[in-house]
Amino acid sequence: MEVYRLVFEKFADQLYAPGFSGRWNYEGEYVIYAASSRSLASMENMVHKMGQGILGTRFIVMVLDIPDLPITTINLSDLPPDWKLASHYADTQPLGSAWYQSAETLLLKVPSAVVPTENNFVINARHLDFKQVQIKHREPLVYDYRFVAMDKQLRKNSFR
Repeated sequence: MEVYRLVFEKFADQLYAPGFSGRWNYEGEYVIYAASSRSLASMENMVHKMGQGILGTRFIVMVLDIPDLPITTINLSDLPPDWKLASHYADTQPLGSAWYQSAETLLLKVPSAVVPTENNFVINARHLDFKQVQIKHREPLVYDYRFVAMDKQLRKNSFR
């Protein structure tokens, strides 16, 4: 299976899990977030970076090859109505953390907060099968000039 991870060019040499907290994990849990498509990876990146004035930076799409192994899935129906809000990480982090701590599967398939009918994947970098995850190839991603202009304008307005 192919999944897609978008990173700054300087981080594209290897798969790296820094242990930062996220929607599906607590700080100190070493996971890597990836998306089911290039476009979803791009949108996920935009919602986190928009307004920082960095969308003009060169990004790399890492195309990851994941072995055919069992996957743990969290469905939309498993989640409360407001799960997408950043203020509701308390609803999603325990679910992801329980999966991480169990180490039963390499992958956790979760709905995207940006496009809930599409999926992201959380990869457990401490799982025994993590060494089987391969970077198939890397592709440059340059955001459309309209997104870059919007990003710069939002940054400019945020400092007023």
